[in-house]
Amino acid sequence: MERTEEIRRRLEAAFAPAALDVIDESEKHRGHAGYQEGGQSHFRVTLRSAAFAGQSRIARHRAVHAALGPALMAAIHALALDLDTP
Repeated sequence: MERTEEIRRRLEAAFAPAALDVIDESEKHRGHAGYQEGGQSHFRVTLRSAAFAGQSRIARHRAVHAALGPALMAAIHALALDLDTP
C-alpha cells in the first residue's frame, strides 16, 4: 500500500474527519535532503475533525503523529499539517 493511502486510512480511523486531504509533495523536493526516488517522502495533510475541539496546535500534531505510528512516521521525511475543527 502506498504511504499516501496508509496515511489516509489511519487518519480516517482515528479522527472520523469532516474533511481530509493527503498530498504527496515529494516531487517538489527532488534533489533536497530526504527525497526518495519514487516519492512517498514529503506529505501535506489538511484535516478537519471535531476530535480536535479544545486541543492546542501541539496537541493536535501529537495526536496525528500517534495515529500514524512510529514506523510510518520514521518512513516520512517531511509532514506538513493543517489541522482544525470543521
